[in-house]
Amino acid sequence: MPTSSLDSPMLRRGLLAVALLAAFAGHAAAQANDALIVVTDSRHPVQAPADARVITLDQAARIEAELATDLPADATRSTALVQQRLKAGGAALQTRVATAYQGVVDAWSLGITTIPAVVVDQRYVVYGEADVAKAVARIDAHRRSRP
Repeated sequence: MPTSSLDSPMLRRGLLAVALLAAFAGHAAAQANDALIVVTDSRHPVQAPADARVITLDQAARIEAELATDLPADATRSTALVQQRLKAGGAALQTRVATAYQGVVDAWSLGITTIPAVVVDQRYVVYGEADVAKAVARIDAHRRSRP
């Protein structure tokens, strides 16, 4: 019986292990700009400039869902199919997975508590503003008022 979710705990652990191995193996994509970081998820779209690093917190779950689409109920066949999908995805998939998990780690390291969040110079943060330009303007105004 096909399934569209990760029902098997063994399969979930396997996917997580692959993702973490990819992240620690150094396959993370180059980050666009750590001077301006935007943290959000797919339910909170933002208007970010091209030079911003955008971290989408639910990206890893969405990749897992892609890998788990229409898996058979049999754990052995499911595992083989996921391994086949991982292999077919190659370096590009490994990079997507590593980047997704690295983003979660970086957001946690920055102490992000609410999304969307706009972070400048890893020091200033504005929460709840979907327009990144407006958030950056608020940060700039704050910086000017407190030299």
